[in-house]
Amino acid sequence: MKNDGINALIEVMAKLRDPATGCPWDLEQTFQSITPYTIEEAYEVADAVERDDMNDFKEELGDLLLQVVFQAQMAEEKGIFDFDAVAGAEADKLISRHPHVFGDQTAASAADVVGIWNAQKDKEKAGQAKYLLEAVTKGLPALMRAQKIHRKVAKVGFDWPKVDDVFEKLDEEIDELKQAAANKDQKNLEEELGDILFVTCVLAEHLGVDAESALRAANNKFIRRFNGVEDLLKANSQKLGEANLAQMDDHWNSVKRAEKDAA
Repeated sequence: MKNDGINALIEVMAKLRDPATGCPWDLEQTFQSITPYTIEEAYEVADAVERDDMNDFKEELGDLLLQVVFQAQMAEEKGIFDFDAVAGAEADKLISRHPHVFGDQTAASAADVVGIWNAQKDKEKAGQAKYLLEAVTKGLPALMRAQKIHRKVAKVGFDWPKVDDVFEKLDEEIDELKQAAANKDQKNLEEELGDILFVTCVLAEHLGVDAESALRAANNKFIRRFNGVEDLLKANSQKLGEANLAQMDDHWNSVKRAEKDAA
């Protein structure tokens, strides 16, 4: 049957949490102790996708699914809800937020779908929060949270009208950071740098770029190029830590040129 896999996983998890015959480590876990693993597994799914490794992708999806089953099992033990309730509620939400599929609305483009989704979400959440930004999850990565914050306030008109205005604001924040650094004002350095990062996320929104994905890609590019630097150091009988900055910078530029030539 189609549900054999998920049913097997639920049964295994219940066995692991059985006080009489279960696993000591699994029995010690709580919602709070498992949540960091849930976050980590979500990132590992994203990493597998970025590497286009479908075998790893399947495995990481399974690991992420385990986190949902684990949390649902603990909730069931406390009489709060079970896995079926989680899945059923999600199915109901999808139906509610896709009236163009399950109702009488129409959507001609992906942009229309996003608009319908947000309108349905706002209708469902109406009256639940005292403030607009209460709904922005605190546990999100900072770049992702900044973009969501901006998206929320932009919807009610609190935004720069043009992308050039955002560039101007970014230049202003950079000048303020330079001034704080020149004054050796350590107290304000973190605040000014934070302002730059936030405005950069706003700029990403205006440009239609996902800031979190962009930084992940930049991290991966840096690692790839520095690996190339290490390869060139070894090829030239140079050791990492002993080569000077000029030598490493020369290798960096060689790696960068090789990448562009190969593109």
